[in-house]
Amino acid sequence: MKLKKYFILAISGMVLAGSFSSCELDLAPTDSLTSEQLKQDPQGAVYATSGNYSMLKDIMNFKGVEYTANTFIRHHNHLTEYPSDNISLSGRTTDPLYEANTYFHDPTLSNVAYLWWAGYKIINGCNIVIESVEEGQGSSSDQILGENYFLRALMHAELVKIFARPYSHGPANPGIIIRTSSAPTETVRATVGAVYDQILTDLEKAAELMNEDRGPSFANKIAAYALLSRIYLYRGENQLAVDYANQVLELKPASALEPTSTFSSYFANAISSTETIFCVEHTDVDNKAQASIASMYLKDGIGWGEVYPSKTYIDLLEKHPEDQRHAFIWPQYIYDNEGNPTYWISYTELSDDNNNLSYIHYNVTRDEEQGKWVYTLAGTDHFVNEEINGTDTTYYIMVNAQRQDVELGYRMSERNSYPRVYIKKFSYQNGDPMLSSPVMLRLAEVILNRAEANAKLGRDQQALDDVNLIRQRAGLTGEALFRTDHMMGYTSILDIVLDERRLELAFEGHRTHDIYRNHLPMNRIYPGIQPAEIIQPNDNRIVFPIPQDEILTSGIQQNP
Repeated sequence: MKLKKYFILAISGMVLAGSFSSCELDLAPTDSLTSEQLKQDPQGAVYATSGNYSMLKDIMNFKGVEYTANTFIRHHNHLTEYPSDNISLSGRTTDPLYEANTYFHDPTLSNVAYLWWAGYKIINGCNIVIESVEEGQGSSSDQILGENYFLRALMHAELVKIFARPYSHGPANPGIIIRTSSAPTETVRATVGAVYDQILTDLEKAAELMNEDRGPSFANKIAAYALLSRIYLYRGENQLAVDYANQVLELKPASALEPTSTFSSYFANAISSTETIFCVEHTDVDNKAQASIASMYLKDGIGWGEVYPSKTYIDLLEKHPEDQRHAFIWPQYIYDNEGNPTYWISYTELSDDNNNLSYIHYNVTRDEEQGKWVYTLAGTDHFVNEEINGTDTTYYIMVNAQRQDVELGYRMSERNSYPRVYIKKFSYQNGDPMLSSPVMLRLAEVILNRAEANAKLGRDQQALDDVNLIRQRAGLTGEALFRTDHMMGYTSILDIVLDERRLELAFEGHRTHDIYRNHLPMNRIYPGIQPAEIIQPNDNRIVFPIPQDEILTSGIQQNP
């Protein structure tokens, strides 16, 4: 059957009509579409809703150009994850993702402008469907209506997260434009509080209407509850965050988590996993190759492979070598001719020119007769000094007559002196290194929402129970699990939860907001092209600028 897929182009108050190419649907373009016209086609709302979902991943004509790297989901990952302390960029790039990583904000940046434009285009598409479907005409039509309420809420939620300060910084702060009509009469920035109120209203309506399950690439009641749990957590309404997490878990219990035995391939198979609540489904023909999310994280015959896990993230992960979440990173070790690993020592050094940290490496070999590691500098061999304290060994060398502590580890291939450690969360669907169906809601996040909310409510044991549930799925047992009398060096239950969120949800777009909404500083003093600095939660740079196109069109207030 050939399907029609409708869409509406929009940037805030300006609306255009058109059609776009699809990956999995055959299209019959529809021009100048309105909600009244949609009402004339019994299946119009279904097809238009498919178009609204597809705009999350499709390459769309933006300012007269169809640029392969312009997709909502790709730019969303960059703008939410690259400002965090999870990733390290290994060199300068002309892609505006560089500015996201280095906190250099410019309202003319193409990724910022596209994300804003595409977000409101999706919102407008949802409004068209909402206006065309009468509630109460049947379960299927109510489901479609509810899905559009959900998508409208999701887009407002992601836009306010990127372009406004967190709710916890004050609900009276400037938010974004609220769009609940395809024929808006004014364009103003609502407060953050008003935007969140609208998101909640839409999600509660969506949950009421949706009673069917069309699979994880479409919204359903569980997705609405999961997003409500997240939004209430962001608002600091912790009991409601717990309540909605519980509603999710009543319908999708913890047993639906991807099993430990197959967890390493979860993201490659997200579309078929019971853990996935909502994802942006990609098929083989949706593959953006060098312009995919995966391309910056991985090079495997294809891809750039220029963004690596930060040293602080790796250090946190390596506290427990048995943690199955190691499967999502891929160090590029160098082996000798017999297939044995080779070794080096390393330390970090601040660059005076760029104020960023770089690695200094020296290859080492083992002198078995002396029982020491040896490195060569300026043609002369030197021993690596060792200090042994119980079961711990500290290694150090002398640099300009000063002691320099070093780390001993496996040698890796490098890019601009940065060890290559690839990230695999967006790869290997159907075996393709550049293909995945990016996950926007999953059960593990909901459980960690509940853990954080309970920690803030003083329910320490319940918070740790949920943290341990996630850790056990990651293959951790025994003394690797937390107890109130076994905090493993932590003094705060909330810190435990936030680190577990970091471990579990890394690279999925949560970490930046998790830090700043909790009024914490972002410590980025680790190797990478980004300036070595600590960014305070009151820094104006934590918010992206409103695109210049919008400012010129509507005259709304720019961010500081």
